[in-house]
Amino acid sequence: MSTISSFAEHRVLIDGVSWQTYSALVDESEHASGRMTYDEGTLEIMCPAIPHESSKSLIGRMIERFTEIRQIDIRTSASTTFRRNDLKRGFEADESYYIQNAELIRGKRDIDLSIDPPPDLVIEVEITRSAINKLRMFASMGIPEVWRYDGKVLWIGFLQSDRYSESEVSHVLPGFPVRLASELLSQRFDVGETELIRKFAAEVNASSI
Repeated sequence: MSTISSFAEHRVLIDGVSWQTYSALVDESEHASGRMTYDEGTLEIMCPAIPHESSKSLIGRMIERFTEIRQIDIRTSASTTFRRNDLKRGFEADESYYIQNAELIRGKRDIDLSIDPPPDLVIEVEITRSAINKLRMFASMGIPEVWRYDGKVLWIGFLQSDRYSESEVSHVLPGFPVRLASELLSQRFDVGETELIRKFAAEVNASSI
């Protein structure tokens, strides 16, 4: 077992965990132990601190404000546990969304990735880098787009074949102002969140005219 701690996150990595044990932890913990990521026998438990949570929340608020203004239908799946028994992999994202596939999972209480599509967009805040290669995991599950924020840069990866290519724009949310979002995220310790969202909405509204 190894641990990594920072001002934003505390990560515990445990090797040699069976799929059955991981599944039992997910089913019984109700997320009380933090967000869990499982990759073929390796379990990581991440306990977020306020800087991590405020970053992911602000990104989520911008996505939800953008889709409201642009009248894009989405379904928020937040930190839902997504598992693939055949791959022996599972994760709980910071935020996740169904966009193109929102209609397909409308009304579903549970998502089964053996028959249901994965979320179209996954948001990961990683101030301290995870020991698990999450991009490889997300690619194996067919997640079309991943946004990662390391406390400084908002990175967008678009799935092509079996790996993510860096992109300056979002393919699942065309027109989303990535640069503006990154600039506002850099101000999150100096400006109130409501003011940042107000600025974001004003820019999106202006570009929609």
